[in-house]
Amino acid sequence: MTHQSTLQIAGNTLPSLGMGSWRLGQGRYDSQQEIQALQRGLDLGLRVIDTAEMYGEGQSETLIGKAIADRRDQTYLVSKVYPWNATERDLETSLDASLSRLRTDFLDLYLLHWQSGNDLQEVVSLMEAMKAKGKIKAWGVSNFDLPAMQSLISVENGANCAVNQVFYNLAGRGIEYDLAPWCAKQNIAMMAYCPLGGAGSHLLDLDEVKTLAEKYHVSPATLLLAWVIRQNNILAIPESGSLAHVEDNSRALQLTLNEQDCALLTQYYPAPQTAEPLEIR
Repeated sequence: MTHQSTLQIAGNTLPSLGMGSWRLGQGRYDSQQEIQALQRGLDLGLRVIDTAEMYGEGQSETLIGKAIADRRDQTYLVSKVYPWNATERDLETSLDASLSRLRTDFLDLYLLHWQSGNDLQEVVSLMEAMKAKGKIKAWGVSNFDLPAMQSLISVENGANCAVNQVFYNLAGRGIEYDLAPWCAKQNIAMMAYCPLGGAGSHLLDLDEVKTLAEKYHVSPATLLLAWVIRQNNILAIPESGSLAHVEDNSRALQLTLNEQDCALLTQYYPAPQTAEPLEIR
């Protein structure tokens, strides 16, 4: 079976797989190689590129700006603001700096990176003001648990939140108990960061993962990504530093795991039976 996995964010139909950039532009790989990897991802239809002012203190955004310089129209561009910059005094300045590094005059999606005692009404009002100015098309949040999301939508225009970006993978399924179903009911899409488990994860080395990957003739990473995006309201953003990784990741869009194999994968990491604290990396 093959399918093309997509989801809706703020009226846009997007592939369920994008490209993350947490360590891009910071010397892990040659910068030209990272630029080529991002461009290859765009070639393969991975339109969503996720970044943040925090990543390398702007270095990730600068590198992405170079990669998409003449391909902005093919890119769904997401960045995030530090919570301490999400204030009346600093948000627009922060946003303008991100736009400048990214060489664009608007973001498709702008997220509050995490909640740190922010006045949510102030944040929402500022986001709506940036939308009205055309500097962002939509806004959302990251690392918000269920109580934070409920607080968010209770403020004026809070229900305009388009996305909640959270930690989610086969070994970290806490959101499935209450947060993900609630967001689905509110028509708030979810973006999954660390979909392969994050730094130090052993998921790629699990025998069960390797065996199933061989059965489907894909890599363990492709298999794990296909599992994350198996439902149509989650968009995964794995790291995208090398051509090989990007090409490998993209295959997950065409891979459908049958229920039996999903059950095999999840027997060691069952769905949560009670509410769990939101994992944040």
